[in-house]
Amino acid sequence: MKKIAFVFSGQGAQYPGMGKSLSDTSPAARELYAMAEVLRPGISSLSFSGTADELKQTVNTQPALYLVDLGAALALREAGIEPAAVGGFSLGELPALAFAGAYSCEEGFSLVLRRAAFMAKAAEQMPGVPAMAAVMRLSPEQIEEIAAPLEGVYPANYNAPEQTVISGTADGIAAFKAACTEKGLAARLVDLPVSGAFHTPYMASAAEKFGAVLRETAFKKPEIPAYANLTGTLYPSDPREYASILAEQIKNPVRWVGEVRAMIDTGIEVFVECGAGKTLSGLIRKIDKTVEVMNVENEETLAQVCAALKQ
Repeated sequence: MKKIAFVFSGQGAQYPGMGKSLSDTSPAARELYAMAEVLRPGISSLSFSGTADELKQTVNTQPALYLVDLGAALALREAGIEPAAVGGFSLGELPALAFAGAYSCEEGFSLVLRRAAFMAKAAEQMPGVPAMAAVMRLSPEQIEEIAAPLEGVYPANYNAPEQTVISGTADGIAAFKAACTEKGLAARLVDLPVSGAFHTPYMASAAEKFGAVLRETAFKKPEIPAYANLTGTLYPSDPREYASILAEQIKNPVRWVGEVRAMIDTGIEVFVECGAGKTLSGLIRKIDKTVEVMNVENEETLAQVCAALKQ
């Protein structure tokens, strides 16, 4: 079998109905949702039949995504497929660490509930309307140069060689667009369906509060190599460093390009996106066209990926 990595989708990938097919199909996924109902009653019905507007709210988005992400990975494990590495995008890093054994699935869900609440509160306290947008057709260096003198906008997610997400206030995003026009740059911007300026200094209060919670968490060294957004490299061998890494991740950019390339450098040949949508699959193809990319989000894609990987 080829060397496989599981990657876990992040905020913005959510959609109504996500997770239901997995819960109906996989006993492991169904057990996960049952566990979550104890800590957050109604999370299953929210995931399976909530509206897009309800799922867009951070306090709903993050726990719902955690469950579909982790449920997909557990269904793959149930089918006998194990990865050689894991990584997650922003919120996706928490189900990745749960799957890898850094903490239990239940502990991870509890952490996500706290993280979501802290980040939602930070967004409410922002001096302006929060906004994020994906910028295409510009290099990361160009985006950094344009954003540097502007107020209220920061590079937040280094998604692909020519796709970087900017984050901040709606006014800051508008100023960035205006600066591109003034410079004659043919940038393409796509607004993202989120409710906070994630991975920027606007999340400092959330990072501080979440850090206090994380310092009380008994992390274990992952049984599967896990990669960090903050550094784009492997988590260190000492679990005592994990609390700081996960807290800092909230207010710093996601180094996704570096993370994917670091996994490829270890021999990863196949990436399986676990969770809602195909966002990460598309980004990985833009980073390296030589690797295989698949996704699992429901019964149909689970069967397809299992068939492909067991050949």
